[in-house]
Amino acid sequence: MPTEILMPALSPTMEEGTLAKWLVKEGDEVSSGDVMCEIETDKATMEFEAVDEGIIGKILVAEGTEGVKVNAAIAVLLEEGESADDIAAAPAEKAAPAAKEAEPAPAAAPAPTATPAPAAAKADGTRIFASPLARRIAADKGVDLGTIAGSGPRGRIVKADVEGLSKSDAPKAAAPAPAQAAAPAAAPTGPSGDAIAKMYEGREYEEITLNGMRKTIAARLTEAKQTVPHFYLRRDIQLDALMAFRAQLNKQLEPRGVKLSVNDFIIKACALALQQVPDANAVWAGDKVFKLKPSDVAVAVAIEGGLFTPVLQDAEMKSLSALSAEMKDLAARARDRKLAPHEYQGGSFAISNLGMFGIDNFDAVINPPHGAILAVGAGTKKPVVNADGDLGIATVMSVTLSVDHRVIDGALGAELLNAIKDNLEAPMTMLA
Repeated sequence: MPTEILMPALSPTMEEGTLAKWLVKEGDEVSSGDVMCEIETDKATMEFEAVDEGIIGKILVAEGTEGVKVNAAIAVLLEEGESADDIAAAPAEKAAPAAKEAEPAPAAAPAPTATPAPAAAKADGTRIFASPLARRIAADKGVDLGTIAGSGPRGRIVKADVEGLSKSDAPKAAAPAPAQAAAPAAAPTGPSGDAIAKMYEGREYEEITLNGMRKTIAARLTEAKQTVPHFYLRRDIQLDALMAFRAQLNKQLEPRGVKLSVNDFIIKACALALQQVPDANAVWAGDKVFKLKPSDVAVAVAIEGGLFTPVLQDAEMKSLSALSAEMKDLAARARDRKLAPHEYQGGSFAISNLGMFGIDNFDAVINPPHGAILAVGAGTKKPVVNADGDLGIATVMSVTLSVDHRVIDGALGAELLNAIKDNLEAPMTMLA
């Protein structure tokens, strides 16, 4: 029977996406693994592959369509021998027939072959839905389809479900995890768009439609400020030793084409601080706290229309030059919206640096489930009192640590920020 191809959830938080481009057309044959279309999430553009073989019978969602809900039908796949005429009749066959009291049937003569044919129905009378390729593979292996839980749309058995199985393995095939309901969209806050429009009636303005990324940023940051109990810790950090050390390293690394930024040192300092204060390397997990062992540090990257927070995993283990190269690669692909979900999800701590824009200091909003985020301002020349009591001039950078009080208490947050300051003011120790 015709099978609906559903809008996939390409990340755990995805609720809807944009069908950016179709790479197949109606009438095209596809096999498992063939790329069918490109889908834009709130964060990236990703390719969607076929999980089964068949013919594209009908495309239900035109390319460029925004706001396509996860699990909504986007196309119809036809099996061998089916035509577009079968699509109209398909909905009547979607629901599995209710189990009825089976009437006794006359005993059939034993089949002459030793290989059992795949079952057309389960023992309770429920029809088995399987692709032609899955049926052929099951028949070749002597596997009873009635013992397999399908992972395709609406439990359909596809090639991946029967590959690698033997007759004895089939009963052990695991059922797919139950689908989780999509999280409800955040309730709108403040006056409606129509009410705001009336306030500016007669004034000239341009109305900009929100894209998926902007909607997600608005919803997540509203949720963060409403539900995460923020508190803020501030320190001034002297950078003169770091600037001199950085200049020395960059001169030595010049033949390798490596140029370290101040931000590379900040990433390393935060990663090491999370190891020095391990209780602060934690995230809020609803009714519990997850204390991480590695330092997975996220760094905010501004892109057109929003931002990404790619994560540098195991940052405490990597050299400054390795962190620099990885950060440049992640930032470039973030701006092209080519990051995979695992590259911008996770982490326990984030850095937001606006120093290059001349911002002296600011307070950043925590990105749940992170336990903290460091807001970094510009390094500027300021008068300071030296250790011997004399007045001097130093390059000073102001930072603010925003902390989730559910995860990190005040004294622990202060300990973490002090460790970051110590690492940056004695940069050579970060190489020890």
